[in-house]
Amino acid sequence: MTDRLDILGDAPAGKPVHRRTFTKADGRPLRLYGYAPHTEAPIQEEDGDVAKGGELRWHPLRQEWNIYAPHRQNRTFKPSAADDPLAPTKIDGPVTEVPFTNFELAVFENKFTSLHKEAPQPQTVVGVESAVAKGHCDVVVYTPEQTGNLYTVGQAKRRLLLSTWNDRYEDLFAQGSEFVLPFESRGEAVGVTLHHPHGQIYAFPYVPKVQRDAAQGFQDGYDLAAHMKSCRLDYGVADAGGVDAICPPYARFPYETFLVPRRPVKGPWEFTEDEAAGFAHLLGDMTRRYDTLFGQVTPYMLSLHAAPKGLESGWQFHAKFYPLMRSPGRIKFLASVEQSTGAFTVDVMPERAAKELRAL
Repeated sequence: MTDRLDILGDAPAGKPVHRRTFTKADGRPLRLYGYAPHTEAPIQEEDGDVAKGGELRWHPLRQEWNIYAPHRQNRTFKPSAADDPLAPTKIDGPVTEVPFTNFELAVFENKFTSLHKEAPQPQTVVGVESAVAKGHCDVVVYTPEQTGNLYTVGQAKRRLLLSTWNDRYEDLFAQGSEFVLPFESRGEAVGVTLHHPHGQIYAFPYVPKVQRDAAQGFQDGYDLAAHMKSCRLDYGVADAGGVDAICPPYARFPYETFLVPRRPVKGPWEFTEDEAAGFAHLLGDMTRRYDTLFGQVTPYMLSLHAAPKGLESGWQFHAKFYPLMRSPGRIKFLASVEQSTGAFTVDVMPERAAKELRAL
C-alpha cells in the first residue's frame, strides 16, 4: 500500500500545495490535493473488482481510433445524494470512492475506465485493425460539497485545480502518454450521470485525430494568439492576467468560447503567476456568464488542449468551452448533416455571441 505526503513545487501565490498519494483497497490510486496536508486515517474499504479498460479499433474511413469499453454500461447512474460516490465517506455510512471524512480536492482512477495500463489484448476482428487500450482515466472531484460549479468553488479552489492538472500532466506524460486531456462534462444534456462537481482526465496512448489535425495547423504556421489578438475587439468576452476569453470567428457551437493566453505556451505548466491566476479566474467567469445568459445550469463541455508528445512544435495551449444551448430553453443538438460530414450549422454568429456574453 502506498500512502505518501508530498509538497508540489507549483504552489499558487506562495501557498504550498500538498499531495497525499494513497492506494485504495482495490489497488486504484487516490491522490488528495490541498493547501493543508491531509493526514486523516482512512476508513476501512472493501476490496472489489475493477475493470481494466477496453480495446481500440481503427476506423479506416475516418482515419481515427475508437475506444470500445462495454463494461461502462454498468457505471453508476444518477445516484441519490445519500449514495453519492464522490462525496466524503461518513462514519456511519457506506464507504465512497474517497475513504476519508473530508478532503479539499481528490483525484482517483476511474472504476469504469476506458483506458488502463493493464488493458487486455483486443479481440481479433476480420478486416479491422485493433490495439491495446493502454492509458489512464482519472476522476477529479473539485470539492467535498455535493453542489457547486467552477464559479461557486472560488478562485482558491480553481488555483488548486490548476496545480492538480499540472501535476497530473507531468506524471501521465512521464508514464508514456501521448496526449493528456483534462475535461469537464456538465449537465444531463451532455450525458452526466453524477451531479457532484467533478471533471475527468484521459491519458491516451496515441494522439487523437483532432489533436493531430490541430498540430498540423500549428506546424503550417497558424498563430492562434495573434489571430485572437486581431479579433479581440469584436469577439472578445473577457480577459484576465494575460489570458483572453474569446468567441472564435470559426466557432462551431453557438456561444463557444476559447481561453487563449496572449503569450503562446505549450501547456498550463508554463504559465506565469499572472497567467495562472487569470486562467483560473476565467474558468469560473465563463461558467457564471453562461448560467446568467441562459438562466439555468448550462450544460457544456470544457477541455484543455496542451501539446501532444512529439508534436510540440508551434503548438499553442488553449481551453475550449462548448455550451449546448443556442438560446434559453433550447438545446443545440447535433443533426444528421453535422454527424455525417463534420460540417456544423451554427445558429448564432460568433460576434453576436461575444457581444451578449461580454455584456454580462
